[in-house]
Amino acid sequence: MTSERSPEQTADPAFPADSPPVSADEQRLRELGYTQELARTMSGFSNFAVSFSIVSILSGCLTLYGMGMNTGGPVMIVWGWPLVGLLTLCVGLAMAEICSSFPTAGGLYYWAAKLAPSRGPAWSWFTGWFNFLGQVAVTAGVDYGAAFFTNALLELQFGFTVTPGHTVLVFVVILLLHGLLNTLGVRLVALFNDISVWWHLVGVLVIVGALALLPEHHASASSVFTEFVDNTGFGNGFYVGMLGLLLAQYTLTGYDASAHMTEETVDAARSGPRGIVNAILVSLVAGWVLLIGLTFAVQDYAAEAAAAVPPAAIFLDAVGPTGAKLLLVIVIGAQFFCGMASVTANSRMIYAFSRDGALPGSRIWHRIDPRTQTPTNAVWLAAGGALLLVLPALWNSTAYTAVTSISVIGLYISYVIPVLLRLRQGAAFPRGPWHLGRWSRIIGTVAVGWTAVITVLFMLPTVSPVTAKSFNYTPVAVSVVLGFAGLWWLVSARRWFTGPRVHEAPAAAPAHPAAELETP
Repeated sequence: MTSERSPEQTADPAFPADSPPVSADEQRLRELGYTQELARTMSGFSNFAVSFSIVSILSGCLTLYGMGMNTGGPVMIVWGWPLVGLLTLCVGLAMAEICSSFPTAGGLYYWAAKLAPSRGPAWSWFTGWFNFLGQVAVTAGVDYGAAFFTNALLELQFGFTVTPGHTVLVFVVILLLHGLLNTLGVRLVALFNDISVWWHLVGVLVIVGALALLPEHHASASSVFTEFVDNTGFGNGFYVGMLGLLLAQYTLTGYDASAHMTEETVDAARSGPRGIVNAILVSLVAGWVLLIGLTFAVQDYAAEAAAAVPPAAIFLDAVGPTGAKLLLVIVIGAQFFCGMASVTANSRMIYAFSRDGALPGSRIWHRIDPRTQTPTNAVWLAAGGALLLVLPALWNSTAYTAVTSISVIGLYISYVIPVLLRLRQGAAFPRGPWHLGRWSRIIGTVAVGWTAVITVLFMLPTVSPVTAKSFNYTPVAVSVVLGFAGLWWLVSARRWFTGPRVHEAPAAAPAHPAAELETP
C-alpha cells in the first residue's frame, strides 16, 4: 500500500495540492464518494477470515444437522451439500465481481444504487433493508446454535438440561460477550478471525478423525449415500428433499461480510472479491468432509435424530462422554468465533446504512468510537435485533428453523438484486480489477434463478400438521420488515432518501482500467 500522491490525485480537484498523501484504497473510496473513517488495517487473509468464520461449517452444518436427519436424511445431507455449494458459488462469483468495482462498507445496497438505471434510491433502500434483516437473522441463528451446543455440554458436565429457557439464557450470555468484544476494536476482531480459520480447519480434521477411528462400528456406505428419511409428516419425497437443502443453504451464507469490511481492508478491490469466493470454496470442501464423516459415525439413527442436540448425541454414542465433551468444545469454539464475526459484519452494514440515513435513529447507529474507530452503537443494535428474533424460541419448537430461513431469504434477496441490476447493465458495467469476463452473464443468471427458488421454498411449512407451536414464522418476519420498509418509503423516505450519500465523488465514479480475468 503506497502513500505517495498519484498523477490522478494531483490532477483531481477532490485532492487539493496541500492535502496529505493517501493510499490507492483511500483514493478509490473518495472516488466512490466517502472519506476514510474506519481503520484500514485488515489484510486480505483477515478479510477472507471474516467471511469464512461467518459461513462456519462447524456452526451451520452441525446446528441444522438434526433438521437434515429428519428432512431428507443422509442422501440429502451428503448430496445436497455439493449441489447447493455449486449454486451458491455462482452467487458469490457474481457478487465478487461487483465488489471489485465498488469496495465500500455499504456493500450490496450501495451497489444497487450505482447499478440501477432508474429508481436507484428505491432499489438501494429495499436491498439495504433485506440485507439488514438477513444479517440480524444470521447473528441470531449463529449465537442460538452456539447456545444449543453449549447447553448440551453443560448438561453432560453439570446436568444443566437442554430446555428452551436454558438455551435462550445461554444465548443471551454469548450475545453479550460478542457485543463487548466487538467494542474493543477491529484489531482484536481481525485476530479472532485469523485464529478462527485454523480452528475450523483443524477442528474438522480432529472431529472427522475421531469419528473415523474411535467408534466400534460405522454406518454402511449404502445408508450414508442413498438412504432417504422423512420424519416431517408430509409424505412427499420431492418436497421434503427440497426442504432438506436448508442445511447447506443456511450454512453457506454471510460471505458478503468481505464486502462490508472492504473499507478496513488493504487492496480492497482485489481482497474483497477473493475473500467472498475463497470463503465459499474452502467451506464447500471442508463442510462436505465434515458431513460425510459425521454421517458415517451415526450409531442409532432414530434415537440420535430425535435427540435435543443430534450431533452431541452422535458424539456421545460414538466416542463416549469424555470424547464427546472434547469434540463439543471444538464445535462451541468455532461457533463462538462465527458469532463474533457475524456481529462485526452486521455492525458494519448498520454503520454504512445509517451513514446514509436509512435506519430509524441513524445518527445514533452511525457514531464511531474515537478511541477504537469502530461503530460501537451499531454493534449493540445488531445484538438487540438478534435477541428479538430468538425470543419466540421460548414457545415455538421450529423457531431455529424459522430464524435460519429468515437469514437465507433476507440475505439472498439482497445478494441477488445487485446481480440482477448488473445483468441489465451488460457491457456498460464498470469492471474492477477482479472480474468474470465472458462468464458474467451465465453465472449471474444462474445466481438469480437459484435465489428465486429458495426464496419461495424456505417460506413453506417444515412439519405437518402445522400448529401454533410448529408454525414457520418466516413469512411473518419477512413481511413485517418489508412492510415497515415499504410503508416508510411510501410515506416519507422516497422524498428524502437519495441512495448512498456521497461527499467527494465526481459526477460519475471512474471505472477501473480493463484488467485480465483473475481466477478466484
